[in-house]
Amino acid sequence: MKEIKISEIKGIKIGHAQNFKGATGCTAIICEAGAVAGVDVRGSGPASRETELLKPVNMVQQIHCVMLSGGSAYGLAAGDGAMEYLEEQGVGFDVGVGVVPIVCGASLFDLVVGDPKCRPDKAMGYEACEAAGTCEPAEGNVGAGTGASVGKFLGPERMMKSGLGIHAVQIGDVQCGAVVAVNALGDVIDYDTGKRIAGIITEDKTALSSTEEVMYAEIGRKRNVFSGNTTIGCVITNAKLTKVQANKLASIAHNGYAKAINPVHTSVDGDTIFVMATGEVEVGPDALGALATEVMARAICRGVKAAEPAYGLKAAKDFK
Repeated sequence: MKEIKISEIKGIKIGHAQNFKGATGCTAIICEAGAVAGVDVRGSGPASRETELLKPVNMVQQIHCVMLSGGSAYGLAAGDGAMEYLEEQGVGFDVGVGVVPIVCGASLFDLVVGDPKCRPDKAMGYEACEAAGTCEPAEGNVGAGTGASVGKFLGPERMMKSGLGIHAVQIGDVQCGAVVAVNALGDVIDYDTGKRIAGIITEDKTALSSTEEVMYAEIGRKRNVFSGNTTIGCVITNAKLTKVQANKLASIAHNGYAKAINPVHTSVDGDTIFVMATGEVEVGPDALGALATEVMARAICRGVKAAEPAYGLKAAKDFK
């Protein structure tokens, strides 16, 4: 296994756009030739776009873009910018009188971090598409990770800044990568060491606490949990997959969330993973599932480690 740049996965372009002052942004993952796609929504509070068409029983077999964004449900408007951009490029599902780009997406809640009235919109989504493929996509406080945070069980005063992470590898001819904006209620655990690297901070803000232990201590109390969460990501591969296999891969990739986030898939997270497969090489589906799990977990850790302190929030870099 060797680490590669995610731009080495042929046919995939990734671009960010963001408003740093407003603390929000979006990330466009484009496949102009069309990618077989799947999705699995595990959290109970999702904000999503065009997930229904990804069910195997439905007609559309390929999509052209996954748009990850901040802004809660308002941020789904960024997908409209991708629609406009792709139509201008002649990319989409041929309907006889033109093309209809198939744009899926999900949004995370970042409204309490910066300006709650600043949200990804159509113009920002278009800008992210324009940026796609122009350079290697950055990590940290960019795109959909601009306003991302973690460790929010005790509210905004005790949470930490996180960001967007990317990781990609190759085994033989098989390539697999992940793009993820880390915005979890829980803590983030280092994939290699098992140590907590981000989450709830202590009251004096000098160290990390355990969300799990805090939750256990309050197990008999019904707390009004701060609901600004949701980790959203996309697995990208050059493998040949059916729509059924793509959906299963999205399901398996949630194991990567479980390896890197604790607790995960809570009632106030809208955790969502998409899959985009470009269909170039044959692959063993179970081996690819294991690989996607590792790649996603490592991307989550990278998103946290790359985050810079911002908006009054400390980051993992502050606790080395």
